[in-house]
Amino acid sequence: MISIIIPAFNEEKYIESTLKSLMNQDYKGKYEIIVADGRSKDNTVRIAKKFADKVITVKQKGVSVGRNEGAKVARGDVLLFLDADTIFLFNGLTEISKTFRTKKVVGVACPILPMSPEAKDFAIYWSFNQFMKQSIKSKKPQVAGICCAYRKKVFEKVGGFNEYMDTLEDFDLSERISKKGKIIFIQNTLALTSNRRIRKWGRIKSIRKYLKLYFNYVLMKKTFNRNEYKPIR
Repeated sequence: MISIIIPAFNEEKYIESTLKSLMNQDYKGKYEIIVADGRSKDNTVRIAKKFADKVITVKQKGVSVGRNEGAKVARGDVLLFLDADTIFLFNGLTEISKTFRTKKVVGVACPILPMSPEAKDFAIYWSFNQFMKQSIKSKKPQVAGICCAYRKKVFEKVGGFNEYMDTLEDFDLSERISKKGKIIFIQNTLALTSNRRIRKWGRIKSIRKYLKLYFNYVLMKKTFNRNEYKPIR
């Protein structure tokens, strides 16, 4: 069984498309959809209740808290974390399930592409996918939390997402969990995500910010705080 966990806060513009993509999967096994809502002030909860199996309220701020709280109520053997502005291809659950048949596999990542017709936006995400794939090969995985799956018992063993990190909590988790087994990058499916942050910041500024964020993390183990990396709705 796969538990899909979607952290959300004021995501009424996107979450319906995300949830519909999960309702249209070709997966023949069991799965559940859990929305962990951070007390949204818009129609996020009302929309989520139409499609999700569980909608829980998370009182603390932070995407890591939402993901961890969703994991606590999950019944599945596999936890798939998906952002609320992200659409999963119809065969996504099937391909993830196949990968977890190998007992040594503890995590799965897939390509992430933008919901944008612009070639320059595609190039940014393509470059990141290559980086993610190579990091997994080098056994220092840097997996994006936009769309990633982990074996539940291993996720719990390492303590889940670090709730004290405002950014790169996803990279941190993939590094810790990779010590318990293999993380696989599959290419037979993909996720499409909103490029709203790139639209807001602009491409050049986005690239500079992400590079600064990453090198600060690698060299000094420092990450941006919420003031530097504000949510974009």
